[in-house]
Amino acid sequence: MAQDLRAVGWARSLPISSGVKTARDWTRGHLAALGWERTAPDLVDSVVLTASELVTNAHVHAHSTAQLILTRDEECLHVTVHDASAQLPEQRHAGNEAPGGRGLFLVDALAHDVAARRCPRGKDVTACFEPPPAPAQPDGSSKG
Repeated sequence: MAQDLRAVGWARSLPISSGVKTARDWTRGHLAALGWERTAPDLVDSVVLTASELVTNAHVHAHSTAQLILTRDEECLHVTVHDASAQLPEQRHAGNEAPGGRGLFLVDALAHDVAARRCPRGKDVTACFEPPPAPAQPDGSSKG
């Protein structure tokens, strides 16, 4: 018998005036609710940094409100940021002295997969993170 797909998700609109710290705090809070801060703190830091970079890109390059969406299914935590620009992001080659320009490079290095696609009213950039392994139970099985 096929397993039922279990998924959960959260969404938050972040106007340019809200600041990126709001995105980081909101993301960290949802990951804490999943128990990941305790079981996979390095993964939490990677997800929070990715959310921060993608929201920053929406604010700075698209001059747009960012729609931050976290969805988790059995295979992946998807961090998606939607903005109003249809222009797909491109990695820049920032020099050693440049104060910025490394956001997509960081996201690509941290996430298991990254994709961008145009939508009718802008674009979505999505980074996928594989969840931490389920903790073992006293009987040796995995909690699932």
